[in-house]
Order: sequence, then structure tokens, then C-alpha cells
Amino acid sequence: MISTADFRNGMTIEMDGNLFNIVFFQHVKPGKGGAFVRTRLKNLKTGAVMEKTFRAGEKVELAILDKRRMQYLYREGSHFLFMDLENYEQMAISEEEVGETAKYLVDGVTVDISLYEGKPVGVEAPVFVEMEVTETAPGVKGDTASGGSKPATLESGLVVSVPFFIEAGNRIKIDTRSGDYVERVD
Repeated sequence: MISTADFRNGMTIEMDGNLFNIVFFQHVKPGKGGAFVRTRLKNLKTGAVMEKTFRAGEKVELAILDKRRMQYLYREGSHFLFMDLENYEQMAISEEEVGETAKYLVDGVTVDISLYEGKPVGVEAPVFVEMEVTETAPGVKGDTASGGSKPATLESGLVVSVPFFIEAGNRIKIDTRSGDYVERVD
């Protein structure tokens, strides 16, 4: 058990049988009444974000997560297969548990998987991922790097906005935090 005074961004707590990640917290001391802590919590199972207020000094259960570095191998039906880089054991994780990270999974990418009591509760993609453009409108002579953008479909099925000079077959770098194009790699 930890006190609300120990809250930190990124910390994982357990409430009502669910795991929540602390996205934001703020200690508030009003002029009248007792102090409290305002938080924004993300449910690790559903991905829903909620706001909750705790009384100052209130105790909550701290969830100890084990983070493992794993490599994405392939997709099999509704499961994704990962390999632990330390002991080479393989783990199948369902589509629901992978969540939005599935858009950035390509063969060989290394991800961080959070485990709680041996069960996966979250998959975190690296900040930047390199992917190949599989489909986009052809470039036209005169298109420049600063002249606008067009949609491009990547090997994972993700559609991003890219500059006009990007063509099918190019490898590009994507920022997984925003889903935006960063640069051409090749």
C-alpha cells in the first residue's frame, strides 16, 4: 500500500480489481477543507482514461509490473507471437491486450511488455519504427519536400500522411507516440 503523497506519473496502481496507470496527478490544498489529490488514470485493460480524486493521505494498492523486452515474430489469427530476448521463450498475446500498438508491429521490432502476476497487461512500442510504404499515389515532377502531403499505406496497414516525394517501396520512420511521419530512411 502506498499513500497519495507517493504518487508519480507512470506509476501503476490497483483499484477495484483493475490496473490503472497514473497519467497525471496534482496535489490541491484549498483554503477551506482538507487537501486532496486530483488524478487522471488510464485503465490498462480497456485503455479508457478517467479522472479520480483521492483524499490526501489515502492509501491505494501499488501494482508491481515486470517489464520484459521482447521481439515481435508474427501474427497468428487473433494473437501476436513475441519472443523474450533473455530466455527465448515465446508468448502469444491477444489482439485486445496488444491494443493500439498493433499498428506499429512489423517483423523483428522490439517492444516492452508489462506483465502483472505473469500475465501481459500492456505492450509498448519503441518511440520510432521503420516501415515500408506499400501503397501511395505516385509522385509528380515538381513535387518538393515542403510542398504538402498525401496518404500512404504502410506494411502494417497503418495509413499516414507523407510528403509528395515518398513513393511505394520507400522505408520511412514513424513516431509511435503521434503516428506521424518523421523522415525517409532509404
